[in-house]
Amino acid sequence: MQKQAKTKRRIQTLQKQLGKLGPLMRGTVVVIGTRNKQPYFSLNKNKKTRLIYLGRKREVKARRMSATYKKLLDIIEEMTVLNMELLKNDAQE
Repeated sequence: MQKQAKTKRRIQTLQKQLGKLGPLMRGTVVVIGTRNKQPYFSLNKNKKTRLIYLGRKREVKARRMSATYKKLLDIIEEMTVLNMELLKNDAQE
């Protein structure tokens, strides 16, 4: 029972973190070019790669939004494992 309560508290903590994430984008910042390297945001959607030129000004913002998306995925993965554990324990009772 104590482990279940701890798991539920962790899930609540993760849910709060989800609410605080802020802007996010799925995709990656890539640098294209041999001599004149330029940053682009790359997104694969419907089997097509889409590129957006960023420039130096928007590169940091795009990297931050991409990192936030990765954080979202990490939170979802942890919540899935915890919820599966709770669900499994419900079935055993």
